[in-house]
Amino acid sequence: MAVRRLAEEQPEGFAFDAANMARARREIAKYPPGRQQSAIIGLLWEAQSQNGGWLSEPAIRYVAEMLGMPYIRALEVATFYTMFNLHPVGTVAHIQVCGTTPCMLRGSEALMDICRHRIHHDQDHPSADGRFSWIEVECAGTCVNAPMVQIGSEVFEDLTPETFNRLIDDLDAGRPVKPGPQVARHLSEPEGGPTTLTDPSLYAAAAKPAAAPVAAPAAPVVAPAPASPAAKPAGIAAPRGGRGDDLKVLNGIGPKIEKTLHELGVFHFDQIAAWTPAEVRWVGEHLAFPGRIEREHWVEQAKALAAGKGA
Repeated sequence: MAVRRLAEEQPEGFAFDAANMARARREIAKYPPGRQQSAIIGLLWEAQSQNGGWLSEPAIRYVAEMLGMPYIRALEVATFYTMFNLHPVGTVAHIQVCGTTPCMLRGSEALMDICRHRIHHDQDHPSADGRFSWIEVECAGTCVNAPMVQIGSEVFEDLTPETFNRLIDDLDAGRPVKPGPQVARHLSEPEGGPTTLTDPSLYAAAAKPAAAPVAAPAAPVVAPAPASPAAKPAGIAAPRGGRGDDLKVLNGIGPKIEKTLHELGVFHFDQIAAWTPAEVRWVGEHLAFPGRIEREHWVEQAKALAAGKGA
């Protein structure tokens, strides 16, 4: 693998804020006494998230001291895993372009050329405005949908130079983007529809109703309650007291999502803590990340922060 080095310019220091300190302690508590150093990856990840998407040398040293482990061991972990960015990254998007054989055969070199012209000629260097950066990575596991890129925790597949340029334009303009295939197919199904197991007779047996069992009557089937419709949460015109909470301390919220929440009139932890399931569904759809709020437990985090207990 390539040699990974720390950035030449480093901040003077690093320390977890209150929210990340709470998360760090919760991560350490997962391991039995004497095994706290096993939390190294989780703590480095929290440090990277707090540090704007990249891992500084002071942050690595801080985590090592917190876990009582030699600095060199923490540095070994940080430089080994490519999930840790060792240089400043774009504030809007750090684009990971897959360069493994299937993606190369399907045009990922053209995607890298776009990155070189639109972002920076060299990898791991933010664009002139600091909003975008890019890097070539090894297989990201969606070979059948090649070529693809990963941005944050989302993947964008079946890209062409045209759709990749449009994706960058949308991100730059703050417009919603749709992860997954960028062509008319569902997930990784064949382009143009199924090509095997298409004979309807293969499913004839499964389509026949099963014989009634000779047994005690079954309990009545209760139909599930219909899901409540999505509902936009009520917002406020401006943050209370002229200053809102730092929503970015919630795991899963970055500068771009925080800006969108502000546009919806959401400035405080207690607003998110009060969202109903229908409101969570509406916000998730509005952000084009359905299910993300539930997966990352925004409401639970916000309740803890609103109560002054940390995330």
